[in-house]
Amino acid sequence: MNDRQREYFRRKLIRWKNDILKEAQETLATLQSENENHPDLADRASSETDRAIELRARDRQRKLIAKIDAALARIEDGSYGYCEETGDPISLKRLEARPIATLSLEAQERHERNERVYRDD
Repeated sequence: MNDRQREYFRRKLIRWKNDILKEAQETLATLQSENENHPDLADRASSETDRAIELRARDRQRKLIAKIDAALARIEDGSYGYCEETGDPISLKRLEARPIATLSLEAQERHERNERVYRDD
């Protein structure tokens, strides 16, 4: 991967992280302003369900930010774009689709097959 490609992915990751942080701030502001007192039990339950779903989504995005930060660190140390399992380059097509990828497509497929075989049913 050349310097231009690394810079492209660095900017893409930073934009993605900033978008997530902006959404999180908007969600926080919305949740703080929605201090509604619903007289109807069904309305209250619906509101609580919506909040719970939103908070779960934000938690997933918090974990995603950690993966984005890890990818940015890999860009800095020069290991970005290489499979953690095999050391082979990860295709640009895969990185474009999933910029936080740490495994090549083949290694990821092998990992998922093993997960299916060994998971508890």
